[in-house]
Amino acid sequence: MKAVGLRELKNRLAEYVRLVKTGESVLVTDRGAVVAELRPPGEVRGESSNPVIDSLIRRGNVTIGAPNRPDLYPSQRPVEIPGTSARLLDAERAEP
Repeated sequence: MKAVGLRELKNRLAEYVRLVKTGESVLVTDRGAVVAELRPPGEVRGESSNPVIDSLIRRGNVTIGAPNRPDLYPSQRPVEIPGTSARLLDAERAEP
């Protein structure tokens, strides 16, 4: 997704409309803050299974985050040896 300032959008509108026509979305900024988004007609980003949330998305009141991608998170090694928690709980629960 590209971002463009108002002045540049005004000066090169046809170029950005061509980008949108090919399916790309363009964020419009004013002094660094996003004020609008240009996208192909009918394209609704981030639809949910809830009609109330969908209407908030269409009005621009809510933005849904990107889908979770497990490959973005580094794999972690175990903190303890498997079975340690069970042994500690058994020892804690044992009657004196």
